[in-house]
Amino acid sequence: MVDIATRVWNHKWKIDPIVRSLIDNDFYKLLMCQSVFRNKSDATVTFSLINRSKDIRTADLIDEGELREQLDHIRSLSLTRGESTFLRGNTFYGKRQMFRPDFMEWFDNLRLPDYHLEKRDGQYELTFEGKWHEVMLWEIPALAVLMELRGRAVLHDMRRFELQVLYARAMTKLWQKIEHLREVPDLRIADFGTRRRHSYLWQDWCVQAMHEGLGDKFVGTSNCLIAMKRDIEAIGTNAHELPMVYAALAPDDDALARAPYQVLSDWQEEHDGNLRIILPDTYGTEGFLKNAPDWLAGWTGIRIDSGDPATAAEVAIKWWQDRGEDPRRKLIIFSDGLDVQKIVELQSQFAGRAKISFGWGTLLTNDFRGLTEHDALAPFSLVCKAIKADGYPTVKLSDNPNKAMGPMDQIDRYKRVFGVGEQKRMEVIV
Repeated sequence: MVDIATRVWNHKWKIDPIVRSLIDNDFYKLLMCQSVFRNKSDATVTFSLINRSKDIRTADLIDEGELREQLDHIRSLSLTRGESTFLRGNTFYGKRQMFRPDFMEWFDNLRLPDYHLEKRDGQYELTFEGKWHEVMLWEIPALAVLMELRGRAVLHDMRRFELQVLYARAMTKLWQKIEHLREVPDLRIADFGTRRRHSYLWQDWCVQAMHEGLGDKFVGTSNCLIAMKRDIEAIGTNAHELPMVYAALAPDDDALARAPYQVLSDWQEEHDGNLRIILPDTYGTEGFLKNAPDWLAGWTGIRIDSGDPATAAEVAIKWWQDRGEDPRRKLIIFSDGLDVQKIVELQSQFAGRAKISFGWGTLLTNDFRGLTEHDALAPFSLVCKAIKADGYPTVKLSDNPNKAMGPMDQIDRYKRVFGVGEQKRMEVIV
C-alpha cells in the first residue's frame, strides 16, 4: 500500500506526475475515440476548460509554470508495449479485440497535440484544437491536472504529520461510506471518478478500498490504467460529446433533429450488449425518448446524468413499457452527483423495477469536505467540453439548465428544434 502522505510531502512530481500514461484516462473516451476515428476523422474540434465554480480562481491558486510542466509532460507520453497489448488482447464487456487494428496502429503512434493556455480574470483559459479523434483525448487529463494542482497548492505548506492525519481521516471517511454501501442489497457500483479526482494515487487507493470492501458489488473502474494494473473491469460507454459535435456539424434543422440518433446508429454498428446504453439528456430526455426510433427501445439500458434522477428513471421505465419492453430486463445507470445517501435512496426506489447500477464519481475520489480549514479541498465543478466543430458552436441543453452551454441564439434554436420546454434548475454539485 502506497504511503500517500509521504509521497505528497516529498513534493517530487517527477516521481508522481499527475498523468502518467495515455491510458490514465476514462475507458469511454477510448471507445468514443475509436468511433470518431472511424466515422468523423476529418472533423476539426475545439475543446475548452470551463470552470462553473467562479469563486475558485484557478489562476490565483495554481502556478502557471507548474501547469505547463504537467501539460508538456502529458504531450511526451505514448503507449507502452504493455498498454498496447492490454488494449489489443484483453476482453472488454465480453468482447475480444474491442479495439480494431487500424485504430490501434494509429493510437500506438499518437502524441497529444499542442494546447493554448492563458490567464483571464483569475481563471485559466485552456483550449485544444485539432482533429477530433486527437484532441478529444485531452479532456480527462486536462481536468485531472487542474484538480490535482489545486489540491497540491492547498497541501503545499502542510507538515508531514498533518498530511498523515488528513489522509487517515479521508480514508476513514471513505471506508465508512463503503461500510454503509456494503449493506445495500443487490448493489452494482463502479468508480467514475477520474476527471475530478484528488490525485491518481488517491483514486487508485479508493478503487482498492472499493474492491476489498464491496466485493462483487464493485463492478469496475472507468480508469483504464488502474483497471489494467489492478486486474479489474474497465467500465464506460459514451458521453454527451458525440451528440454535441454531430449536432454542430448538422447543415440544417432537420439534420440537427436527427443528429442524436445518428450517433447511436453509428455506435450500434460497433457495439452490442452492455455497451448499448442510451445517454438521452443532451437535448432533453423527454423529447429525445418521444422522438426516438423504435430500434432504440431494444437497447440494453439508459444512463441518467442530469436533472432529478428519480424522475428521469420513471420516464425511462414508462418509455420502455409503452414500447412493449420489460423494464425489469433493462439497465438504468445513475451517474450524476452521487453520494451514499442518494445511492441508497435510488437503489431502494427502483430495485425490482429495473436493473440498477451506479457510476460514482467525484464524491468517491475527491471527498475531502470538512477535513481542511475553510473546506479548501472541497471539489468544484470543472469541465472540459467541445465548444466548436468545424467552426460551428456546440450546444448542450441537459435536463438541468444550470448545465446548459453554448451561445444563447443557438440554445434558443436547439430548444425549438428539440421541443424543450420549461426546465427545473438544480444545483450542480460537481
